[in-house]
Amino acid sequence: MAGLVSDGVLGGGTARADNGIDTLSAQQIADRSRDALLGVRSLHLGSRGDLGGHDPSAELALTMDRDGNCDGSVDLGGGRGSVRIVKRADDIWLKPDTDFWKNQVPVGGPAFAAILDGRYLKASADDPRLHGVTAGCDLDRLRRLVVDNAENDRGTLNKGRRTTLDGAPVVPLTRIRDGRTLTMYVAATGRPYPLRITVEGGRAHAVADLSAFDAPVSATAPPPEETYDINALPGRTTAPL
Repeated sequence: MAGLVSDGVLGGGTARADNGIDTLSAQQIADRSRDALLGVRSLHLGSRGDLGGHDPSAELALTMDRDGNCDGSVDLGGGRGSVRIVKRADDIWLKPDTDFWKNQVPVGGPAFAAILDGRYLKASADDPRLHGVTAGCDLDRLRRLVVDNAENDRGTLNKGRRTTLDGAPVVPLTRIRDGRTLTMYVAATGRPYPLRITVEGGRAHAVADLSAFDAPVSATAPPPEETYDINALPGRTTAPL
């Protein structure tokens, strides 16, 4: 976190109007931030780290909207592979790399990679075989997680001093829960969006950055010659990727 969060005020560029959350209680700020996030039509999610499991740190870089569009990538970390994702409403296209096929589909993976030959794997967006890869590419699911977390009030919520995050004024809120410290940096100008959420404690070390609120999502479907239907894959057609 060093160098990313520091005392100060927004410098350079066009200043945005102060939203007054400095004068509110920690719970009031949390409520306004939750409502702001629930109201967005689209956003970019960039996350890295893990929540204390045994797997290497994963990274997500996904832009998504409430119309079901999504564009970005998921890197499973530790050389386990990455997947390029494009989703438009009810259809999704995935382009796993060689490491993904080798590590995540040990039986037949290299053969599938050879069949695809660099093409996208096309499927229905609700195909249960792909849920493990595509679950993060769902803005409605993210919004439900926000509501669930807001309703879980275990641990004291504390308000920190106004500071800056990458040059933007923010007010940090901290809650200690189950031996972990959750910190949310709420924008102190413009709408009070949560700009960063961190989880620290034990083996957990995770960071999620939110940005590009209500910006259009450019999710361009690959041309047909660059795609391959998942149902045409031989053999293992009912097992998850």
